[in-house]
Amino acid sequence: MKYGEAFKESLESPETFWGRAAEEITWYRKWTEVVDTSKMPFTSWFIGGLINTCYNAVDRHVEGGRGQQPALIYDSPVTNTTQIYTYSELQARVSRIAGFLSSLGVTKGDRVVIYMPMIPEAAMAMLACARIGAIHSVVFGGFAPRELAIRIDDAKPKVVLSASCGIEVKRIIPYKPLLDEAISIAEHTPEKCVVWQRPEAEAQLVAPRDLDWEEQEEEAQPVDCVPMESTDPLYILYTSGTTGVPKGVVRDNGGHAVALNWTMKHVYGIDAGDVFWAASDVGWVVGHSYIVYGPLLKGATTVLYEGKPVGTPDPGAFWRVISQHKVKVLFTAPTAFRAIKREDSGGEYLKGHDLSHFDALFLAGERTDPDTYHWATDLVRRPVIDHWWQTETGWAITGNFRGLEYFPPKAGSASLPMPGYDVRILDLATGEPLGPNREGIIAVTLPLPPGNLTTLWQNDEGFKESYTDPYPGYYFTGDAGFVDEDGYVWVMGRTDDVINVAGHRLSTGGMEEILARHPDVAECAVLGVQDDLKGQVPVGLVVLKSSAVRDHDELVGELVQMVRDQLGAIASFKKAVVVQRLPKTRSGKILRRTMRKIADGESYRVPPTIDDPAVLPEIEDAVQAMGYGKK
Repeated sequence: MKYGEAFKESLESPETFWGRAAEEITWYRKWTEVVDTSKMPFTSWFIGGLINTCYNAVDRHVEGGRGQQPALIYDSPVTNTTQIYTYSELQARVSRIAGFLSSLGVTKGDRVVIYMPMIPEAAMAMLACARIGAIHSVVFGGFAPRELAIRIDDAKPKVVLSASCGIEVKRIIPYKPLLDEAISIAEHTPEKCVVWQRPEAEAQLVAPRDLDWEEQEEEAQPVDCVPMESTDPLYILYTSGTTGVPKGVVRDNGGHAVALNWTMKHVYGIDAGDVFWAASDVGWVVGHSYIVYGPLLKGATTVLYEGKPVGTPDPGAFWRVISQHKVKVLFTAPTAFRAIKREDSGGEYLKGHDLSHFDALFLAGERTDPDTYHWATDLVRRPVIDHWWQTETGWAITGNFRGLEYFPPKAGSASLPMPGYDVRILDLATGEPLGPNREGIIAVTLPLPPGNLTTLWQNDEGFKESYTDPYPGYYFTGDAGFVDEDGYVWVMGRTDDVINVAGHRLSTGGMEEILARHPDVAECAVLGVQDDLKGQVPVGLVVLKSSAVRDHDELVGELVQMVRDQLGAIASFKKAVVVQRLPKTRSGKILRRTMRKIADGESYRVPPTIDDPAVLPEIEDAVQAMGYGKK
């Protein structure tokens, strides 16, 4: 099926399109209705169907004769460890972990918080919860106690699964003290905490609440999969809210399994037996969808990587993993490649690595600037695909295809809408649809396809307020951009990254695109700062490549001139500063909103997702050097 045919059918006859996709998944009982839109804006998929996600991701491959195929490759340069688990081995461990959860009283509908580093047991814990119908909520390992406490209070888990420590390059981060503090802060108290002891640090267990994971697993009896309604929740994943209170995105079982299984072949070109690597973390949606569930649903081999793109040990880390494990597709954040580009702009570390099995590089998490796109394309000589999606959607809204149909890429664009996504550009003020090449709010016509959030955990009203009330009939993405004359979608940034300069609406993403073209710039951020005369003015923060040896004032002058030449004086881009690094989340997103508050002199809270809080004082100094921030 070609893209145009698939896209048309998915919108005009979703029952036919997704019903056919659902035939590739194993059901205990087939659905009676593909989609129910009678309670809009809420949508239910595969009503009446009985399914188990763990069975589809593990057991059915063993039963189908793939038991000796590698299911999960654990590659950990920070511990100098590589372990391979076959589907049979994965089934054995997951069923025992599910067994000890059952022995602790965890049953269908109970919540389990998973607070763990990037080790195999984290993925196994997710699958074990799915096996018995428990709803897992993964919290990024090392999250601050207060943030963990907020999630414990919202999800009210019966059990917390954790590990003794995480490892950030060479730094050991003990988790147990953070978990203990979180539980002391939280109003809800979990009945048990089960801890995986890592050799790098031993956690002190407090009886009778705390239990040793290995002992529990060794004593447990394996349990079978529990049939679940398609519409039953699979997991809760918290994402940041505008009020500072996280929103618990709820994913179902049936629609989620059908959508992710479909994407593996049609989007990523992955078949059973292929090796797929999502260089992310199980604490993020990418880790849920494409480290754990997507590849395993398809019967592929997934790579779980505990390391960094640079520093573990060098900028050749990604090339080593691709070569060693015969990776067919890598999915990571643009930030990872900007980090590699900064340390090895000439690609010296790629030499000597075998990329003959490598088919494509997929990027998501934030916009891929054209300079990074061209650099990566020239380096890997494979398709580089920027695709756009969100925690809420669970899989891509737009992108290109290695299985369905590959289109000529446009640098800076996230390509075409995925089947099931009717993408529209709306006027910010009126909500009216806009024509080609006119920038506005990116929205998706309801209903959303399967795999998207069904609601927020115990907060239907919050779901409507956040996503469907702003523009009735549409899902509000919170992103701004435009669709060009060929139907390609250009995501230029969050709606609050569109600034108003003397009455002119300008995209900071467009200015960042210009700055990134400078040969000495590794990465950059442009912020809209409050200005008494013009309302807002843009200022730039740039990180230079390691090879750049330049007078900073001279470089800033060149950057200002570049923006003036390509956008005109209307942009009022007059100030920029060189910084050593930009504040980012652990998933690689640049914390623009936090920097904007710093530049405006507003009070701000250190984001719980930040990779390194020590960078924020450096940003404060940098914006003060430009005359902004707290005086």
